[in-house]
Amino acid sequence: MDTAFTIFLIAVSIIAIVLIWIFWSFAIGAGWEPTSKKIVKKMMEMAEVNSDDVVYDLGSGDGRIVIEAAKRYNSMAVGIEADPIRVLWSRIMVRIFRLQNNVKITWKNIFNQDISDATVVTLFLWKNINQKLKPKLLGELKPGTRVVSYIWTFEGWEPVKADNYENIYLYIIGESDK
Repeated sequence: MDTAFTIFLIAVSIIAIVLIWIFWSFAIGAGWEPTSKKIVKKMMEMAEVNSDDVVYDLGSGDGRIVIEAAKRYNSMAVGIEADPIRVLWSRIMVRIFRLQNNVKITWKNIFNQDISDATVVTLFLWKNINQKLKPKLLGELKPGTRVVSYIWTFEGWEPVKADNYENIYLYIIGESDK
C-alpha cells in the first residue's frame, strides 16, 4: 500500500474518532464545556460545601468539580460521566492528586445511578436534561440536599440563591420545589 494513502487513512480515522467522540456528548444530552475554576469555586461556596458533604457531579466531565470538592473541602465526591474518555482522564487526575480515598468516578448514565447519599449535587447540563432530572432528584434526594446548577435553571423551582451574573443557581430539595 502506498505510504501517502496509509497516512491519509490514518488521518481520516483519527478525524472520524474525534468527531464521534464530540458528537457522542451531544447524543447523550450535553456537550462538554469545562467549567472554569472560578465558577467551580463559586458553586462550592454557594452550596457551602464542607467536609461532612457527599458531593455528586452529574456529567462530571474531566472531574474538576469532584476533585475541587475533595481537595479544598475534604468532602467525599462522586463524578458520574457517560463519556469513557473523560472517565479515564478523571480517574488519572484523581490518582495524580492522590484523592482515591475521597473521589470516585463512575462511567454511568446519570439517570441510572443511585444518588440518594448526596448532600450536594452539581450539574452543568442542558435545560431539557435538567427538566428530565427533576423527578429523579425529588425521588432520590433527601430534603435539605443542595443542588447547584450552572447556566440552566429548573423550570418551576425557585432558587434559594442565585448569582445572575455568573448564572449559578442553588436549589434546596424540600424548599425550592414547593
